[in-house]
Amino acid sequence: MISASRCSAACRAAAGRQQPFDLASGRPLREPTQQQLLGIAADHARASGIAAEPRWLREGGMDQWTLLAAGRDQRIAQVALGDAAGTQLYLARDTGELLQDTSRRERVLAWLGAIPHWLYPISLRQHAKLWSDIVIWTAVIGTFLTATGLYVGIARWQRRRDGRRASPFRGWWYWHHVAGLIFGVLALTWVFSGLLTMTPWGLFAGSGVAWQVGPQISGTPSATDLKRFVDEAPARLANGGFVRLRSQPLGGRLFVLAERADGSSLRVDAGGVPAPLTEDELRAALAGIDPPLADLTLLQGDDAYYYSHKERQELPVWRAVLADGQRTRIYIGANTGQFRIVDGDARWMRWLERGLHGLDFAGLRKRPLWDIVALLLLAGVMVVTVTGAWMALQRLRKDLSRS
Repeated sequence: MISASRCSAACRAAAGRQQPFDLASGRPLREPTQQQLLGIAADHARASGIAAEPRWLREGGMDQWTLLAAGRDQRIAQVALGDAAGTQLYLARDTGELLQDTSRRERVLAWLGAIPHWLYPISLRQHAKLWSDIVIWTAVIGTFLTATGLYVGIARWQRRRDGRRASPFRGWWYWHHVAGLIFGVLALTWVFSGLLTMTPWGLFAGSGVAWQVGPQISGTPSATDLKRFVDEAPARLANGGFVRLRSQPLGGRLFVLAERADGSSLRVDAGGVPAPLTEDELRAALAGIDPPLADLTLLQGDDAYYYSHKERQELPVWRAVLADGQRTRIYIGANTGQFRIVDGDARWMRWLERGLHGLDFAGLRKRPLWDIVALLLLAGVMVVTVTGAWMALQRLRKDLSRS
């Protein structure tokens, strides 16, 4: 972590607790005070161009917004920046590390969308196994009901005396029948692909190649590199407008990605000197990996598994193909050195999950085309689900009145 006055690192100790150390002296640092945490929040706001007056909100455990960013027993300090966007920061109480930030708009939209969509309230999500089982079996039941509904809908589509086919139903039942025939297949693909996102029973969970190859490509930087970075890099990076530093080792050498508030970044070596990735450097890092390298190509544009959609992907990018049965692909940013590994399971998931569930196809990626198509299809599926729910309630009410 980098603050205005100190470069530090946090090491995990017993019971999962983290102990920060001053990288210049190697000495352990005391837990930051409340005032120091407010100072860290102010530094973050200033670097992000936010006019803020940080205000302490609370100290406690993880909440709805830090479920994935923090450990179960980690203490978290929550700070409000007091800006127009209602930004709140979540800092690790023992180290001062920024774990999460949210705006008022993001929190409201999460409660309207992502949280109900994923059955994600903290009261359930903190019990990972229970949450996973509920989502998986809900999706399994949804897949079964949608498939059987489609079968019944097709079977009940009758031929009239004039030779044309029509629905035998009227009112809400008619609209449910017609909408189901039009949008039912789409509803089925959405609920089934949603099931696949949970990688149920290990399906499409990955071959383990990424866990095997990733550390081989990165390697382990030496203590000499780390000390050199602490001694030399801060002076070179001080006036670059950088707000975040991320370690990006390659081939056992230390490289750091220095990021600015506008999203731009600069790759530097252990001395803080700009170090664009070269082909020779990349080939040397890939030379000893297992499975071995089969092909290395510099891409100037997208391919089927590396492309920009909702987030912009770095270009140009190196595509390394490994000589294994899955033809595993590794995409390495030509400017940043960041890499992403795509094995056989990930390629299947790209089509079954991203394609079917997110309508992530080449012809639909441009916006607002994607938004228009998605909203129209969502409206159609909503007609199916709303009419189906209304019919079920009507039937339940009749059954209860009879009993």
